[in-house]
Amino acid sequence: MSFQLTVLKVLAGQSAGLASVADIRHAVEILMNSGRDWTDRMKRLAERAPDLNIFSAGFVFRDTLGWEITEEGRQFLSALEKAVADQSERPRSTIDPPIKRSHRATGHGCGKITYSSP
Repeated sequence: MSFQLTVLKVLAGQSAGLASVADIRHAVEILMNSGRDWTDRMKRLAERAPDLNIFSAGFVFRDTLGWEITEEGRQFLSALEKAVADQSERPRSTIDPPIKRSHRATGHGCGKITYSSP
């Protein structure tokens, strides 16, 4: 779920990993409305963790002061981002490069035209 991943990113960006619910809402609102780049990034991460629940997984601790990312949450987010980065760095195709061909036509009688290299 990209919303929960955004919450993890917000908390991970805090110096103590802790923020009030109001601060989290404000930061999430800004990020979610910042454009396609952020949205696409969170979708790529969410594809790797479709059933994520940051609370039941123990990635975020809640109390009266706010929400705090746990060490497990930091490790999970780091591993998830690395997996997505590694996937995007892999070549998407193993097709051989195109063969260079000359576009110079030569006639060889009988109405046939063949292409030859220079």
